[in-house]
Parts: sequence; C-alpha cells; structure tokens
Amino acid sequence: MGKLKTLTASLEKTLLQTLKERFEKNNNRHKDIDWSLVQKRLEFNKEKLWTIHEMERTGGEPDVVGIDEKTGACLFFDCAAESPSARRSLCYDREGLNSRKELKPANSAKDMADEIGIEILNETQYRFLQTLGKFDSKTSSWLNTPSYIRKLGGAIFGDFRFNTVFVYHNGAGSYYGGRGFRGFVAI
Repeated sequence: MGKLKTLTASLEKTLLQTLKERFEKNNNRHKDIDWSLVQKRLEFNKEKLWTIHEMERTGGEPDVVGIDEKTGACLFFDCAAESPSARRSLCYDREGLNSRKELKPANSAKDMADEIGIEILNETQYRFLQTLGKFDSKTSSWLNTPSYIRKLGGAIFGDFRFNTVFVYHNGAGSYYGGRGFRGFVAI
C-alpha cells in the first residue's frame, strides 16, 4: 500500500489561507457557494488537500468553480491566467513521450497529472473555464483527448486568442515551452 499523502499542519494552514483569499477575491467563479462548506470538505479529505497543494505548488492556482450536482463535491480547476508554469514542455502521454527518438522532455502531461492526483480538463471543461475569465492568452494547455483521436496519434490542446477559445490538434509526442496542462479535482 502506498504512503498516505498529507501535509504538515503548517503547510495545511498556509494553503487553506491562500485558497480562502483566492476564493473571496474571485466570487464570479463560484456564486452561491459558501467558503465554510469548501473548508470542511478540504479538512475532511487530507489526501485531496495534498493534491490541491500540488496544484498550487506547480503554478495552477486552484479555485472552486462549482459543485458536482450528483455528488455534492466541490470542483477545483487550475485557474492560473496562463498554463501552470511547472507543468509545461511536456508530451501529451507516455506513448507520445516514448515515440520521441531524441530531445525528450522530462515527463508527459498524463503522467504528471496522475502523480499530482488530478485529471486533465476536457474540451467542455476548458470551454467552461473560459467563461470565468481569460485563460491561456499567451500559453496553451493540453486537453483530455478523446480515444478516437488518440488512437490516430493525435492529442488536442486549447488556448484563448483574438477573444476566442480555440481547440487544436497536434501529435501526442510534440511539446512546446508554452504548452502545459490544466487539471481538476473533485473534493
């Protein structure tokens, strides 16, 4: 069995304060959601709190963007203005990474998301995020790619240019300094 991923009391306190300040500053992202509900869910689930810390540590600036209607879980998305800084220059997945003959990046977006404990945003989630602000106006983010595209060797990514959300395709083995990935976790 793997080691339980938890934070020290000091890190937990600091993270909760950071999340609360971000929550209060960005009310448009979570209208009609009370911080006390969010805090209780975070304090109850220490392993997911560790995941939120990893999102923060890698530059994601996680924030609540809604409540799952079926489960009541708080949905945290990466809300950094640009693709998270410590999650860039990655191939889409392990297969894409392994397909590179040279100049391989250190990791893939899918593998890093698994390590952090998050899922990569899909196109629908990415377009929803873009209704809450302007994200990726200088960078781009890999998106969870449908299997029928992935089977053909491709992967999709999105960005925000010319006041429009664009979704594009690329080979899964490609990587760029300005392309990372955004994720989410339900708590």
